[in-house]
Parts: sequence; structure tokens; C-alpha cells
Amino acid sequence: MGCLWSCCLANRAFPNLLLLCCLFAQTYLLGILVSICGNVLISISLNIQKYAHVRQAQRGSQPYYTSVMWWCGVVLMGVGELGNFAAYGFAPASLIAPLGCVSVIASAVISVFFLKETIRASDIVGGTLAITGTYLLVTFAPHTSTHITAHLVQYYAISWHFLLYLFLEVVVFCFLLYLYKRRNVKHIIVVMLLVALLASLTVISVKAVSGMITETIKGQLQLIYPIFYVMLVVMVTSCAFQIKFLNQAMKMFDATEVVPINFVFFTASAVVAGIVFYQEFEGLALLNIFMFLFGCLLSFVGVFLIAQNRPKVKQLSQNFICMDRVPGRSHTDQVQPEAKTRTCGSLGANLLCNRAGQTDDP
Repeated sequence: MGCLWSCCLANRAFPNLLLLCCLFAQTYLLGILVSICGNVLISISLNIQKYAHVRQAQRGSQPYYTSVMWWCGVVLMGVGELGNFAAYGFAPASLIAPLGCVSVIASAVISVFFLKETIRASDIVGGTLAITGTYLLVTFAPHTSTHITAHLVQYYAISWHFLLYLFLEVVVFCFLLYLYKRRNVKHIIVVMLLVALLASLTVISVKAVSGMITETIKGQLQLIYPIFYVMLVVMVTSCAFQIKFLNQAMKMFDATEVVPINFVFFTASAVVAGIVFYQEFEGLALLNIFMFLFGCLLSFVGVFLIAQNRPKVKQLSQNFICMDRVPGRSHTDQVQPEAKTRTCGSLGANLLCNRAGQTDDP
């Protein structure tokens, strides 16, 4: 922000400089506010959808997609993602991506009041670290956001450093995909790296499409250039495969592992993409770079503390039967029936229903 203040002080020598500085500050702050509001809406939508899942599971009647509340959550998520999409047109990608930690912080706070979850010491410490990191990100991030036009995107796309970056990314992606598909390496780092490599292309294409749409709304038509539709195809394709691998990760691993690792990898890939493709760190002071990376580190640690060992929602599964419905049993615990036996149910060796003080009726 200091550079903007200096520009304003220099207005006596350059009459139009103050107007340009104020317009830039408004555009930059608009991108930050739109991103923060979008992430808060996403966290609200996730909690609404989670509540709808819990309520439908307790009722055990209709599927979750028949709930009006669940669809309200989906609509809010769409609005939030649209806000994030628009934010890339006003602020640097290396700043918008780390602001995703706002969604994690807001979700932890909302779940305490909305879902009646217990607040933990790690939530307080993690939230404090994440908020501090967010402040450092906003303060020391690159404040220069160029107007994204079709000619500029074409120029960036054929630059040698981006072509080298793209070549290395394709080689690493193919190698990881070979390990994942052919060698059956199902490690979480392998899957999340696949997501992160796709995310870097997503960030590049999203900022390009959003920036060109923004310039079109301002009066400079950009939709007539083929590069717009090339970036649009890259955005849709990379998003689709990114969601595919992310869903596979959610099936194989716990959410407390996937969420923080995905945030770290996605943020890192977005920052690198902004540096390589849009050259957002060009001319940035060394102190700003150090404090920006330190803010990212604080946000990473905060998200890990918030996401670790989150309480799981207990849902009634239809694959279990209650012991109070079995003749001669007084237990009320859930027992999994065995299909190959004639008994009504069987207890595991370490099943919790064998508590002290509970006895079977003769």
C-alpha cells in the first residue's frame, strides 16, 4: 500500500496520477473483497449441505438431493465460486488463491454455531495463525495487476519460460499418472500432486478468461479472439479432471488429510503459475517476497491445525441393525449382520457394545 501512497503524494507533479492510483486501489481492493465474500459463501454453503445430509440421514426417508436446504447450499456454493472467478479479474492470482484459507476459517466458526460442534484449542490457534497469514498476504502481495487482454495472454502463452514450465509440468504429470494408474501407487501425495498440477492450469486459464470478460464489460471486446476460447476449453477441462482426482482422493483418504494438503498444494501451484505466466513478482522487493511466503506458511499451518482430527458426524447406516430388535437381546448398540450365518448378528472382538455392566438376557 506504500507505493499507492507515494503515487498520491506525487500528484502535484503528475495531475492524472492520483486518479490512476485511486482507480487501481479500488480495483485491487474489490478483488480482495469479492474473493473473501466468495469464500465465506462457500463455507456457509458447505455447512448448510452438511446439515441437510445429517437431517436426511436422521430421518432416513428421502435422498439428500430432494432437500430444499441442500439445493440452497448448492446455489450459495455456485455464487461463491462465481465470486472467486470474478476476483481473478481484479487482483493477482498469487493473492486470490491463498485467500482460500478464509473459507476454512469461516467454516470452523460457522460449524460451532450452526452445527453445534465443539470449539477446540487447535481451532483457536489455527484460526489466529491463518488470519495473521492472510493479513501478511494482503499487505505484502504484489499490488500490480495488469489488464488482461487477448494479445497479452497470447504473448504470455508463447514466452519461453512458460513453455519450459508447461513442458516440465506435462512430464511430471505423466510420470505421476503412470505411478497412479499403472503401478497402482495410491499415496495421497501422488493424487494431490496430480490435482495441484491441473490446478496451475486452472488458475492460469481462469484469470485469463475472467480478465478478458472484465475488459469486454469495460468496452474493449475480447471475445472475438481465439485465445479466449482456447483458455475457456483449458479451464473447463482442467477443472473437470481436477474434480475427478479430488473426488478419488476423498474416497480413499480422510477429509482431514485431503483438505489441508489440497490447500497447500493448490496455493503453491497458483503462486508459481502467477509468477511464471503473469510475471506477478516482477519488480517486487525482496522483503515483500519473504513476508508474502511467510504469510503463506502461517496460513498453511493454521489450516492444518483447524482441519486435523475434526469430529465426524455419526450417521445411521442401513447396513446395521439394532440389538433391541433381536429376540433375547437387551443391547441398543448397532451390530453388523453376517450374510453367511443364520444368527441375527455377530459381535467383533473389540466391539464397543461389550461394555462393562451390560449383560445378555438368558
